[in-house]
Amino acid sequence: DEEDYIAELKSRLTPEQSDAIISATHRPNRALFDLSVAIEKLPMHFMRKNEINKNLSIFEDTLGGCERLLSSPVPLFYSRHTARFISVWLLFLPFALYGQFGDSWNHVTMIPATALISLFLFGIEELATQLEEPFTILPMQGFCDKIGANCNEIVTWAGQDVYKMPEELMEHLESPELNTESNLDLIEESDDEEKSDVEDKIQEMEMESDDEAENDINVEDDTSSEMTSSDLEMESDLVEESDDEVEDDVEDKLPEME
Repeated sequence: DEEDYIAELKSRLTPEQSDAIISATHRPNRALFDLSVAIEKLPMHFMRKNEINKNLSIFEDTLGGCERLLSSPVPLFYSRHTARFISVWLLFLPFALYGQFGDSWNHVTMIPATALISLFLFGIEELATQLEEPFTILPMQGFCDKIGANCNEIVTWAGQDVYKMPEELMEHLESPELNTESNLDLIEESDDEEKSDVEDKIQEMEMESDDEAENDINVEDDTSSEMTSSDLEMESDLVEESDDEVEDDVEDKLPEME
Protein backbone atom coordinates (compact mmCIF):
# COMPACT_ATOMS: atom_id res chain seq x y z
CA ASP A 1 0.00 0.00 0.00
CA GLU A 2 2.82 2.42 0.80
CA GLU A 3 4.45 1.87 -2.58
CA ASP A 4 1.17 2.40 -4.41
CA TYR A 5 0.57 5.57 -2.39
CA ILE A 6 3.99 7.01 -3.27
CA ALA A 7 3.57 6.13 -6.95
CA GLU A 8 0.14 7.79 -7.01
CA LEU A 9 1.50 11.00 -5.48
CA LYS A 10 4.42 11.24 -7.89
CA SER A 11 2.12 10.71 -10.87
CA ARG A 12 -0.23 13.55 -9.88
CA LEU A 13 1.99 16.15 -8.17
CA THR A 14 5.25 17.88 -8.85
CA PRO A 15 8.40 16.27 -7.39
CA GLU A 16 8.72 19.01 -4.76
CA GLN A 17 5.13 18.66 -3.58
CA SER A 18 5.16 14.86 -3.55
CA ASP A 19 8.44 14.73 -1.62
CA ALA A 20 7.12 17.27 0.90
CA ILE A 21 3.98 15.21 1.55
CA ILE A 22 5.85 11.89 1.75
CA SER A 23 8.42 13.24 4.21
CA ALA A 24 5.82 14.99 6.41
CA THR A 25 5.02 13.59 9.84
CA HIS A 26 1.30 14.16 9.34
CA ARG A 27 0.63 13.83 5.63
CA PRO A 28 -3.01 15.01 5.59
CA ASN A 29 -2.07 18.29 7.28
CA ARG A 30 0.66 18.86 4.71
CA ALA A 31 -1.81 18.22 1.87
CA LEU A 32 -4.32 20.66 3.40
CA PHE A 33 -1.57 23.26 3.74
CA ASP A 34 -0.70 22.93 0.04
CA LEU A 35 -4.39 23.29 -0.84
CA SER A 36 -4.71 26.48 1.22
CA VAL A 37 -1.61 27.95 -0.44
CA ALA A 38 -2.98 27.14 -3.90
CA ILE A 39 -6.32 28.77 -3.03
CA GLU A 40 -4.57 31.90 -1.80
CA LYS A 41 -2.70 32.25 -5.12
CA LEU A 42 -5.84 32.02 -7.27
CA PRO A 43 -6.75 35.30 -9.06
CA MET A 44 -10.23 35.72 -7.62
CA HIS A 45 -12.09 37.93 -5.18
CA PHE A 46 -11.34 37.39 -1.50
CA MET A 47 -14.99 36.55 -0.77
CA ARG A 48 -14.77 33.50 -3.02
CA LYS A 49 -11.52 32.51 -1.37
CA ASN A 50 -13.23 32.68 2.02
CA GLU A 51 -16.02 30.37 0.83
CA ILE A 52 -13.50 27.86 -0.51
CA ASN A 53 -11.55 28.01 2.75
CA LYS A 54 -14.78 27.27 4.66
CA ASN A 55 -15.24 24.08 2.64
CA LEU A 56 -11.61 23.23 3.30
CA SER A 57 -12.23 23.62 7.04
CA ILE A 58 -15.22 21.25 6.80
CA PHE A 59 -13.00 18.75 5.01
CA GLU A 60 -10.43 19.06 7.80
CA ASP A 61 -13.10 18.41 10.46
CA THR A 62 -14.23 15.28 8.60
CA LEU A 63 -10.64 14.11 8.39
CA GLY A 64 -10.26 14.57 12.16
CA GLY A 65 -13.38 12.45 12.75
CA CYS A 66 -11.96 9.64 10.58
CA GLU A 67 -8.68 9.76 12.48
CA ARG A 68 -10.53 9.48 15.79
CA LEU A 69 -12.34 6.40 14.52
CA LEU A 70 -9.07 4.82 13.45
CA SER A 71 -6.99 5.73 16.51
CA SER A 72 -9.65 4.99 19.15
CA PRO A 73 -10.28 1.23 18.97
CA VAL A 74 -12.45 -0.74 21.34
CA PRO A 75 -10.44 -2.03 24.35
CA LEU A 76 -8.94 -5.48 23.90
CA PHE A 77 -10.55 -6.70 27.12
CA TYR A 78 -14.00 -6.18 25.54
CA SER A 79 -13.23 -8.50 22.61
CA ARG A 80 -11.65 -11.16 24.81
CA HIS A 81 -14.43 -11.08 27.35
CA THR A 82 -17.10 -11.42 24.64
CA ALA A 83 -15.30 -14.39 23.05
CA ARG A 84 -14.88 -16.12 26.43
CA PHE A 85 -18.52 -15.59 27.38
CA ILE A 86 -19.77 -17.05 24.08
CA SER A 87 -17.41 -20.03 24.35
CA VAL A 88 -18.55 -20.92 27.88
CA TRP A 89 -22.22 -20.43 26.95
CA LEU A 90 -21.92 -22.69 23.91
CA LEU A 91 -20.03 -25.27 25.99
CA PHE A 92 -23.01 -25.72 28.32
CA LEU A 93 -25.61 -25.39 25.53
CA PRO A 94 -25.78 -29.20 24.83
CA PHE A 95 -26.79 -29.86 28.44
CA ALA A 96 -29.70 -27.41 28.06
CA LEU A 97 -30.78 -28.99 24.76
CA TYR A 98 -30.48 -32.60 25.91
CA GLY A 99 -34.07 -32.87 27.11
CA GLN A 100 -35.47 -31.02 24.10
CA PHE A 101 -34.03 -33.62 21.67
CA GLY A 102 -35.06 -36.69 23.72
CA ASP A 103 -37.39 -37.96 20.99
CA SER A 104 -34.54 -38.29 18.42
CA TRP A 105 -32.35 -41.39 18.27
CA ASN A 106 -29.59 -41.04 20.85
CA HIS A 107 -30.10 -37.23 20.79
CA VAL A 108 -28.08 -37.12 17.56
CA THR A 109 -29.88 -34.04 16.16
CA MET A 110 -28.57 -32.01 19.09
CA ILE A 111 -25.08 -31.94 17.48
CA PRO A 112 -26.02 -30.07 14.25
CA ALA A 113 -28.29 -27.72 16.21
CA THR A 114 -25.44 -26.77 18.57
CA ALA A 115 -23.04 -26.33 15.65
CA LEU A 116 -25.47 -24.03 13.80
CA ILE A 117 -26.07 -21.83 16.85
CA SER A 118 -22.30 -21.62 17.47
CA LEU A 119 -21.73 -20.57 13.85
CA PHE A 120 -24.16 -17.66 14.11
CA LEU A 121 -22.89 -16.42 17.48
CA PHE A 122 -19.20 -16.56 16.56
CA GLY A 123 -20.04 -14.85 13.26
CA ILE A 124 -21.65 -11.95 15.14
CA GLU A 125 -18.59 -11.69 17.39
CA GLU A 126 -16.25 -11.59 14.38
CA LEU A 127 -18.41 -8.94 12.71
CA ALA A 128 -18.15 -6.74 15.83
CA THR A 129 -14.36 -7.14 15.78
CA GLN A 130 -14.17 -6.04 12.14
CA LEU A 131 -16.37 -3.01 12.76
CA GLU A 132 -13.88 -1.73 15.34
CA GLU A 133 -11.60 -0.75 12.40
CA PRO A 134 -13.88 -0.20 9.38
CA PHE A 135 -11.14 1.24 7.17
CA THR A 136 -9.46 -2.17 6.85
CA ILE A 137 -12.52 -3.73 5.19
CA LEU A 138 -13.90 -0.78 3.21
CA PRO A 139 -12.72 -0.31 -0.41
CA MET A 140 -11.09 3.06 0.28
CA GLN A 141 -9.04 3.03 -2.93
CA GLY A 142 -12.18 2.60 -4.99
CA PHE A 143 -13.83 5.50 -3.18
CA CYS A 144 -10.83 7.76 -3.83
CA ASP A 145 -10.64 6.78 -7.51
CA LYS A 146 -14.33 7.58 -7.95
CA ILE A 147 -13.99 10.99 -6.30
CA GLY A 148 -10.91 11.77 -8.42
CA ALA A 149 -12.75 10.84 -11.63
CA ASN A 150 -15.67 13.11 -10.67
CA CYS A 151 -13.34 16.03 -9.94
CA ASN A 152 -11.52 15.58 -13.26
CA GLU A 153 -14.86 15.58 -15.05
CA ILE A 154 -15.83 18.88 -13.40
CA VAL A 155 -12.54 20.43 -14.56
CA THR A 156 -13.32 19.50 -18.18
CA TRP A 157 -16.58 21.47 -17.99
CA ALA A 158 -14.60 24.70 -17.64
CA GLY A 159 -13.55 24.48 -21.31
CA GLN A 160 -17.11 24.59 -22.62
CA ASP A 161 -18.55 27.75 -24.16
CA VAL A 162 -21.36 27.91 -21.61
CA TYR A 163 -18.90 27.94 -18.73
CA LYS A 164 -16.20 29.97 -20.47
CA MET A 165 -13.67 31.26 -17.97
CA PRO A 166 -11.63 34.46 -18.35
CA GLU A 167 -8.53 34.11 -20.48
CA GLU A 168 -6.29 35.26 -17.62
CA LEU A 169 -7.60 32.51 -15.37
CA MET A 170 -7.32 29.84 -18.08
CA GLU A 171 -3.70 30.78 -18.77
CA HIS A 172 -3.03 30.71 -15.05
CA LEU A 173 -4.53 27.23 -14.64
CA GLU A 174 -2.73 25.84 -17.67
CA SER A 175 0.68 27.16 -16.63
CA PRO A 176 2.94 24.63 -14.86
CA GLU A 177 3.99 27.14 -12.23
CA LEU A 178 1.90 29.73 -10.48
CA ASN A 179 2.93 33.30 -11.26
CA THR A 180 2.41 35.29 -8.10
CA GLU A 181 3.14 38.71 -9.65
CA SER A 182 0.49 38.35 -12.35
CA ASN A 183 -2.01 37.21 -9.74
CA LEU A 184 -1.30 40.24 -7.61
CA ASP A 185 -1.71 42.53 -10.65
CA LEU A 186 -5.10 41.00 -11.44
CA ILE A 187 -6.23 41.36 -7.84
CA GLU A 188 -5.08 45.00 -7.71
CA GLU A 189 -6.89 45.78 -10.97
CA SER A 190 -10.13 44.30 -9.67
CA ASP A 191 -9.76 46.20 -6.39
CA ASP A 192 -9.11 49.48 -8.26
CA GLU A 193 -12.22 48.97 -10.38
CA GLU A 194 -14.33 48.32 -7.28
CA LYS A 195 -12.89 51.40 -5.56
CA SER A 196 -13.61 53.61 -8.59
CA ASP A 197 -17.19 52.32 -8.75
CA VAL A 198 -17.71 53.10 -5.08
CA GLU A 199 -16.23 56.61 -5.46
CA ASP A 200 -18.49 57.34 -8.45
CA LYS A 201 -21.53 56.28 -6.48
CA ILE A 202 -20.49 58.49 -3.55
CA GLN A 203 -20.05 61.50 -5.86
CA GLU A 204 -23.46 60.92 -7.42
CA MET A 205 -25.06 60.75 -3.99
CA GLU A 206 -23.31 64.00 -2.92
CA MET A 207 -24.45 65.78 -6.08
CA GLU A 208 -28.02 64.62 -5.55
CA SER A 209 -27.94 65.84 -1.94
CA ASP A 210 -26.57 69.26 -3.04
CA ASP A 211 -29.30 69.62 -5.66
CA GLU A 212 -31.96 68.80 -3.10
CA ALA A 213 -30.53 71.39 -0.68
CA GLU A 214 -30.55 74.10 -3.38
CA ASN A 215 -34.13 73.29 -4.28
CA ASP A 216 -35.12 73.59 -0.63
CA ILE A 217 -33.44 76.99 -0.36
CA ASN A 218 -35.17 78.30 -3.51
CA VAL A 219 -38.53 77.14 -2.21
CA GLU A 220 -37.95 78.92 1.11
CA ASP A 221 -36.97 82.15 -0.70
CA ASP A 222 -40.09 82.03 -2.85
CA THR A 223 -42.30 81.50 0.15
CA SER A 224 -40.60 84.32 2.08
CA SER A 225 -40.99 86.74 -0.85
CA GLU A 226 -44.64 85.83 -1.23
CA MET A 227 -45.17 86.39 2.48
CA THR A 228 -43.52 89.83 2.44
CA SER A 229 -45.59 91.08 -0.54
CA SER A 230 -48.80 89.90 1.07
CA ASP A 231 -47.84 91.57 4.34
CA LEU A 232 -47.23 94.88 2.54
CA GLU A 233 -50.59 94.71 0.86
CA MET A 234 -52.31 94.06 4.17
CA GLU A 235 -50.48 97.00 5.82
CA SER A 236 -51.43 99.38 3.01
CA ASP A 237 -55.07 98.34 3.31
CA LEU A 238 -55.01 98.99 7.03
CA VAL A 239 -53.47 102.47 6.52
CA GLU A 240 -56.13 103.41 3.98
CA GLU A 241 -58.89 102.25 6.29
CA SER A 242 -57.49 104.31 9.19
CA ASP A 243 -57.25 107.42 6.97
CA ASP A 244 -60.87 107.06 5.92
CA GLU A 245 -61.99 106.76 9.51
CA VAL A 246 -60.09 109.95 10.49
CA GLU A 247 -61.64 111.92 7.64
CA ASP A 248 -65.11 110.78 8.64
CA ASP A 249 -64.52 111.85 12.24
CA VAL A 250 -63.32 115.34 11.14
CA GLU A 251 -66.32 115.89 8.89
CA ASP A 252 -68.66 114.91 11.73
CA LYS A 253 -67.06 117.35 14.18
CA LEU A 254 -66.98 120.41 11.86
CA PRO A 255 -70.73 121.11 11.91
CA GLU A 256 -70.78 120.83 15.67
CA MET A 257 -68.00 123.41 15.99
CA GLU A 258 -69.82 125.82 13.71
